[in-house]
Amino acid sequence: MSFTDGATPQAILCEQDGPVGIIMLNRPQAMNTISRQLEAELHEALDRAERDPSVRAIVLAGAGGRAFSAGYDLSAQHDLETRADVLRHWWAIDTATPDKHWHLLRLEKPVIAAVDGWCLAGGFWYALAADITIASERAVFGQPEVRETQNSTVLLGWLAGWKNAARYALTGDHFDAHEARRMGIVNDVVPHEEVLAHAIALGKRIALVPADSVRINKRITTFALEAMGLRTAMSGASFLSSIVHASADTPELAELHEVRRSQGLAASLKLRDDKFRPEPGGPRARPRP
Repeated sequence: MSFTDGATPQAILCEQDGPVGIIMLNRPQAMNTISRQLEAELHEALDRAERDPSVRAIVLAGAGGRAFSAGYDLSAQHDLETRADVLRHWWAIDTATPDKHWHLLRLEKPVIAAVDGWCLAGGFWYALAADITIASERAVFGQPEVRETQNSTVLLGWLAGWKNAARYALTGDHFDAHEARRMGIVNDVVPHEEVLAHAIALGKRIALVPADSVRINKRITTFALEAMGLRTAMSGASFLSSIVHASADTPELAELHEVRRSQGLAASLKLRDDKFRPEPGGPRARPRP
């Protein structure tokens, strides 16, 4: 089966440009938020690309032009009655997350993230897990979900350093593409109309190198990260993540939960984030109307 064969997906699109496989997150109406279906299709597509010898590099991008991905889909409601239910729910989710990110690192073919627009939360984590990240000049990064007892990621501290990670993991503030490049989590910043073409061109450049050399040298790099403890740190952080998720019944969040229950997700996000305006980076420097 080739990279573009198989059942027709709905949440992602797969294309091929010469030796470059392109995986497009395809929920533009929802800012490419990561649903269970999208995430499952994404990892199936990554495996197909790895098996297809005609694919030498993989580009990961978001459809629609507004967002690479705004993170995990928060619209689903969970009826969790007991503390044990909450812990079981988040334990299952959080302990599976490192395997999904490590999937990108362990692939034998390089993954290039082409980031345009919003790149937040779980979408940001996938951009961090890519081997190379190209950002458009209008890309916006961040983890605003930490403002409501959600978890950051070890990958941010590993790539950006302790001080930089603390600055953004403890506030949830947005930051722009140039700040991301300064911190070392973006390789290049390009005009937004060029970001996908730039990533594809880089994939084709990688394809000029013998396949075995690319495969082995990617493994050398990721093996060094693994030997230094990154994989263990990601697993350990997943346990802590389930604890922070289980702490969401704090009185500080009572109003937010009530607004989310009675008025919906958008209203609760406005309540959560407006007190942080203006953001230090990104287009939403003023409170929402």
